Amino acid sequence: MVYSVSLDLKLADFAYVAKHPKAVVAGLIAQFVLLPFATLGVTLWLELPAAVEAAMILVACCPGGALSNVMTHLARGNLALSLSISAIANVIALLATPLLFVFLVGLNPATAAWVKTIQLAPKDLIFSLIFLLALPMSAAIFTRRFFPSIAEKIRKPLENLALIALLIFIVGAIFGQWKVFLSEITRTLPLVIAHNALGLALGWFAAKLLQLNPRDRRAVIVESGMQNSGLALGIIATQFAADLSMVAVAGLWGVWHIVSGSCLAFFWRKSDARLSH
Repeated sequence: MVYSVSLDLKLADFAYVAKHPKAVVAGLIAQFVLLPFATLGVTLWLELPAAVEAAMILVACCPGGALSNVMTHLARGNLALSLSISAIANVIALLATPLLFVFLVGLNPATAAWVKTIQLAPKDLIFSLIFLLALPMSAAIFTRRFFPSIAEKIRKPLENLALIALLIFIVGAIFGQWKVFLSEITRTLPLVIAHNALGLALGWFAAKLLQLNPRDRRAVIVESGMQNSGLALGIIATQFAADLSMVAVAGLWGVWHIVSGSCLAFFWRKSDARLSH
């Protein structure tokens, strides 16, 4: 999945940062500072089951996913900025995601005690991210750079295959504990909706604080509210034995942020249409 979506990345996406640092910084601050620490505050306040709180923190510590680029394009935001934030965020995530996750989980007494029972180590998360993120992303950039015609041919089929594989994983985890999942969804879906709204709001705040123009602001908002839930599910599968409570949080995030992103894109396009008349 990471390989297929990374085929859209170009080295020029990284160079964009030097020309527009303020806008990129706004997106990175929203992703790696505002949302993770705000999520920690929410978990301390709500006192949810430890696995649910840990999954919320994990999702908040993940970089934005490729869907954010699609939604930014649909919303008529700055696609070049969205691609640049995604590219830089995925590189930063190799260290930031595991270290930030372990740090924040340790600040919550409930999740700190729970993580000790499964003996999670930061180096395990780093190795997971190397295999789940760094290697496929590097391979995709290499393919795009040296074999562009091949990259173009395989991109769409691989995207479809990756989506099917992700759905199979989610359905398999749910089917294995169907009754437990039914009890989880009534509690988890409202939580995911509120958590996603928090991410979008913090993206708006960061963009407003740095006085970005409307197109840049849309890109930052979408990037902040569309975390890479597929990456979170991969970490949950490899490091947390596909814990159902965690799968429910990350899986529902993957569904809901498509809904919220689409609604935002529709709203912004309608606003543009009204202004043009």
